[in-house]
Amino acid sequence: MTVAAPYPVVDPSSSATVAKVDAIRRQVLDVAARPLELAATLPREAYTDEDYFAFERRTVLEADWMCVAHVSEVKEPGSFLALDLLGEPLMVVRTRAGDIRVLSRVCAHRAMDIIPDCTGAPQAGSATVLTCPYHRWVYNLDGSLRGCPHMERAAEFDKADWRLAEFRSEVWNGFVFVNIDGQAPPLAAQYAEFAGLVAPWPAADMEVVVRLGWDCDFNWKVMIENWMESYHHIGTHSTTLEPSMPGRNTWADAERPHFIRAHLPFNEALKGELEAAIATGRRQPGFRPVDGLTFDQQAEWGLYLGHPCFMFLTMRDRLLWYRLLPVSAERCRLDTMMLATPDSARDPDYAATLEAETRMLREFHTEDMVVNAAVQRGLRSRRAVRGRLSHLEEPIWLIQRYLAARAQGGYPARAERSPYSGPFAQATA
Repeated sequence: MTVAAPYPVVDPSSSATVAKVDAIRRQVLDVAARPLELAATLPREAYTDEDYFAFERRTVLEADWMCVAHVSEVKEPGSFLALDLLGEPLMVVRTRAGDIRVLSRVCAHRAMDIIPDCTGAPQAGSATVLTCPYHRWVYNLDGSLRGCPHMERAAEFDKADWRLAEFRSEVWNGFVFVNIDGQAPPLAAQYAEFAGLVAPWPAADMEVVVRLGWDCDFNWKVMIENWMESYHHIGTHSTTLEPSMPGRNTWADAERPHFIRAHLPFNEALKGELEAAIATGRRQPGFRPVDGLTFDQQAEWGLYLGHPCFMFLTMRDRLLWYRLLPVSAERCRLDTMMLATPDSARDPDYAATLEAETRMLREFHTEDMVVNAAVQRGLRSRRAVRGRLSHLEEPIWLIQRYLAARAQGGYPARAERSPYSGPFAQATA
């Protein structure tokens, strides 16, 4: 049986491949150098070419921090979560001491995936040890080798030398990130300003209450571009999000090196309803509201992209988080998550709320899935043109500038200016 490799391998000795990838890279640099009023889309090959995906995998995805879990998914000692990231079989584990590690699932004996999904092995759960099903090598939760049957005749064999490999990881604001190549600057420093902006939401103490999984037939950048721009509310979400958060009112902060922030303000009628509810103490639909939020924080959705693909959204009573796992030029795996405060589960109508909010999340995300897949189909066409961007698609322009900076080994510079749009557009010189 022949099994296709899930990730393309670029032959660095192929001058034709190198020239092709560099030509696409130069087009990305060119489009990212344009001012916003002249912004255009990336070349279609940036979304369809497997060799260019391999270049991005190496220079962007493996070189930066990727979010793989929330701490509530590995809540107790012994909890584990298995997932594949950029060709690496990983597991997020909470050890008996309570710390979180990201380990390789590759057995140190014969390279068996110790939690193979092809055998029906649970991909999440709780364990006291980690056991490879091939030859019953047993590992402690910290990755150290605990037992290895019938190895007594192996000369100069010391169990201490044979442990599961560990990937560099950080827990930021309750989310577990991994850096595959191990060379990225510390995440806490990169996301320091990001952490300050979202500090009113106690993300580390919240829990994943809704999880919807999707196998996606589109490039990872199609997903993050769609996530960050709200111009498409007018079409894709014309009956779900546009009535309450018109796309024409959305706007983005000035450029930052490591994340993008956009604002989705409520319309005036919805703001009035919110203000009246707060004044009278009337309970609104949804989960228990997050304590201590200002009116402005409650009266908009705060939309974030932590580069390269940490999709995070703040609301008055919850957080949304999308776990995006790129697979190939035209495929990715996505889990759409909703987080709420633990005390929400104590509400008498919690079950009904959870059902309604799950339905809402599925509804508007299904709308996104349909258009994202259609965009990818269009990008495959040799007749696809390089479109122009609206000022409402400024976040796409900011994504392009990040990709261009990473293609040259750096990060975007912080823009010391006021936002181009929104209520603070003229706040500073």
